[in-house]
Amino acid sequence: METKRQLQVAETIKRHFSIVLQNEGNYVYGTEPLVTVTRVKMTPDFGLAKIYLSVYNVEHKQGVILEMEEHITRLRQSLASRVRKQMRRVPDIAFYLDDTLDEMYRLNALFGRLHEEGQMGEEE
Repeated sequence: METKRQLQVAETIKRHFSIVLQNEGNYVYGTEPLVTVTRVKMTPDFGLAKIYLSVYNVEHKQGVILEMEEHITRLRQSLASRVRKQMRRVPDIAFYLDDTLDEMYRLNALFGRLHEEGQMGEEE
């Protein structure tokens, strides 16, 4: 269970890191991928921010995350310059691929196919 303070800090980092990606993203992973911040989770000691990202427009999504990890220092410095007045210490950041929407589309297609084949049962 996250505390109220963890949620507040996570929301602040999410908002500001989204802007960092708009400004720095083209230099890090190019113009082709579309990367959005879906969620940020803070550790209880506020030392690490786990940033969950959705990646679109590319086939190899994990490659975009790896490119961002190569430039993690630059991204963290940009984040630090934005949140300097709001936080005493800027946390380390770690990137995770959030494939929730991809999973949803895959399941939706699977259910659609089962419905077309008549294997979903009776509708009421």
